[in-house]
Amino acid sequence: MTTEQACELCALSVPTVAANDKFAVIIVDDANYPGFCRVIWRKHVREMSDLSRADRLLLNEAVHEVEEAIREVMAPSKINVASLGNVVPHLHWHVIPRYTDDAHFPAPVWAAAVRETDAAVLDARRALLPQLADAIARRFNKV
Repeated sequence: MTTEQACELCALSVPTVAANDKFAVIIVDDANYPGFCRVIWRKHVREMSDLSRADRLLLNEAVHEVEEAIREVMAPSKINVASLGNVVPHLHWHVIPRYTDDAHFPAPVWAAAVRETDAAVLDARRALLPQLADAIARRFNKV
């Protein structure tokens, strides 16, 4: 089995909301964080420093556009942007809308939960996901 075959991001079968030959954008199915997106570099690359300057700029611009779309549609209190890759050695960025009432705020989403977000609030945020998908797609199809 090759590294790419073992990589869950290479084998990902989630629909993309924007994609090209360099990267794909997905909306992560996370019950506690509606609007959580991931920008995934298509080639199996471990670090930003492995990319050419042009590709780094392209990827950073993609993360920026996803952040802008999340801010426009989801109106979060804050956006967290993270590139960890400790478990999956495949370059990707997490773009996560954060709210003062979310389960982990102000800690990272990977920390222990400190509260439970009201189900109606989460449902209202989930209802915005089609608009978010449209906003992301529109940003990448504007050329």
